[in-house]
Amino acid sequence: MTSHRRMAIREPDTILPECGLFSSEVKSSPLRVAIVASSYNYIRDGVALTMNRLVDYLESQGVEVRIYTPVSKQPAFDYKGTVVPVPSVALPGRNEYRLAFGLPRGEIEKFKPDLMHVALAPDPLGYSALRIARKLKIPLVASYHTRYETYLKYYPGLSIFKSPLKRYLSKYYSNCQEIYVPTQSMIDTLITDNQKGNLILWSRGVDPQMFNPVHRSKDWRAMHGISPDEIIVLFVSRLVREKQLGIFAATIKALRARNIPVRPVVAGDGPARAELEREIPDAIFLGFQQGQDLATTYASSDIFLFPSETETFGNVTLEAMASGLPCICANATGSQSLVQDGLTGFLARPHDVEDFTAHVADLALDPIKRGRMSAAARARALTFSWDETMKNLLARYKTIVRIFH
Repeated sequence: MTSHRRMAIREPDTILPECGLFSSEVKSSPLRVAIVASSYNYIRDGVALTMNRLVDYLESQGVEVRIYTPVSKQPAFDYKGTVVPVPSVALPGRNEYRLAFGLPRGEIEKFKPDLMHVALAPDPLGYSALRIARKLKIPLVASYHTRYETYLKYYPGLSIFKSPLKRYLSKYYSNCQEIYVPTQSMIDTLITDNQKGNLILWSRGVDPQMFNPVHRSKDWRAMHGISPDEIIVLFVSRLVREKQLGIFAATIKALRARNIPVRPVVAGDGPARAELEREIPDAIFLGFQQGQDLATTYASSDIFLFPSETETFGNVTLEAMASGLPCICANATGSQSLVQDGLTGFLARPHDVEDFTAHVADLALDPIKRGRMSAAARARALTFSWDETMKNLLARYKTIVRIFH
């Protein structure tokens, strides 16, 4: 690990005696924010990348930040900020994820945060954060990233825990001063589920220069043996069951049965990769991609197919739109707030292979419609700004801290 401050990993300090911090202090120093995350640097997923972008922005604005999170021996990417490791173990059955335990209260007290922001899985870390925030008399806010309860049905024997998990998460979030939710469709779902608390829209953004149709490459297509008349149907994600890999594979097979010239391309990796390779062996599997490689893959493709119904936002969908791809996604939370059905792509009925197949076939066989939707998708993506998103969140931090003090 590097010793540079922005890349440093701090070991927990000795626990300090209990004391009534913050109750009468008047802050004149920079805003201090403690971020508690179940995933930050040991795996590259949407949650980790969003939280890293947030930390980078906060520090650029003079905010002091500490991140309390599980770590692994080798970080998955070049992460931002000062990380304080918390105890954790590999999750049984999904050892790429880690189950976290308690927080180093003494280290947090020494840091003296003005606010604590949690981005959590349903693990003991959450209640540890809640107890410390109450002890220190500071506001606790949460960002809602993942519909964990929807994952359970994809793993045999776990679906019986769906209702208890929903109740657990609902109770936890109701203890937070504000809950930051990435899409209006997800807010609507939480309201329908009787989620208590102050639900605030905290959207996402996209880098319009990185993800841009100008990166389309004939050489890239030729290098992968893709003929000019083939239509690339792209899937970008971690390769796990809950991303509906089976629907993607079944849709490709149905298109092939109709003699539609599609070529599946998969960018991503994960524990279900071998299973997907068996289902569609002639697909191009690129593995994990990032940066310019990923940007070229998006821009050089023709249609983005994403059947996942577990998204709260869908960063990959927004990246695909910015790259000029019409998107065919499940009509579910997240995608509902991104894809404008019939304009920038289509929203298909979840689990309905026929519906997904019909929409892909429609675009594959109609280059004029595909081009029109490509331009509309790009224009829609440009309305999502990271700077505006982060600026709005920092403004909320400052307001809530001012109220508490």
